[in-house]
Amino acid sequence: MSGLRGQVDEARGRLAQARRVAVLTGAGISAASGLPTFRGPGGVWEEFRPEELATPVAYARDPHRVWAWYAWRYRMACEASPNRAHELLVALERAVGDGFLLVTQNVDGLHRRAGSQRVVELHGTLHRARCEACGERFALPPPDRFVPPPHCPRCGSRARPDVVWFGELLPAAAYRVAHEAFQAAEVALVVGTSAVVEPAASLGRVARRAGAYLVEVNPEATPLTPLAHLSLRCGAVEGLELLLGTQPS
Repeated sequence: MSGLRGQVDEARGRLAQARRVAVLTGAGISAASGLPTFRGPGGVWEEFRPEELATPVAYARDPHRVWAWYAWRYRMACEASPNRAHELLVALERAVGDGFLLVTQNVDGLHRRAGSQRVVELHGTLHRARCEACGERFALPPPDRFVPPPHCPRCGSRARPDVVWFGELLPAAAYRVAHEAFQAAEVALVVGTSAVVEPAASLGRVARRAGAYLVEVNPEATPLTPLAHLSLRCGAVEGLELLLGTQPS
């Protein structure tokens, strides 16, 4: 226990001194808000198969079924509230300032609702649609007024969820910003992600190779664990409270 306490103290000290901090979050950070993860026990992919609902082929085959699933997830995201882990990252951003970047694989929008400003949503968001014809992005109406599929306010064509599906490339500009932040980071946090979905999973390795102090927070070991200076085997709220919460006097 004393060894872990010493490691946590070192991580807290490095975070307090760092002027460049990059954070990667996954579904685990929203678990305490009541949103299911994807790959862990009870995760979304235990009940649904990705190729049936989260691929371009699935959408082309049955867009109404895919939209019904995303409308369900959109409603859940809107009904959820940011949790303590989201709030702690907002406080970290304020402390670090311009050298901070939060990169999330999540599409639930909870980081922005918590107050995070320097955010890159690598996989898009449930709160927007993208026109299939002209590419216009637009916000969805509140869930109680949303009847899928939506149609583009500019050209009237059907729109798809504004998320990155399996088999699609990440937005190049967004990934470039994320990669540059992790490459430049003094401290990198990887929170609540299985570290298996590429290329986002590589960001922690990018930071470690560039000399960053790397901290992982996840209940289970991941491919990133052997590279981390500190791996906290716990949920996001508990882990970020240890790293960023107020220490008892």
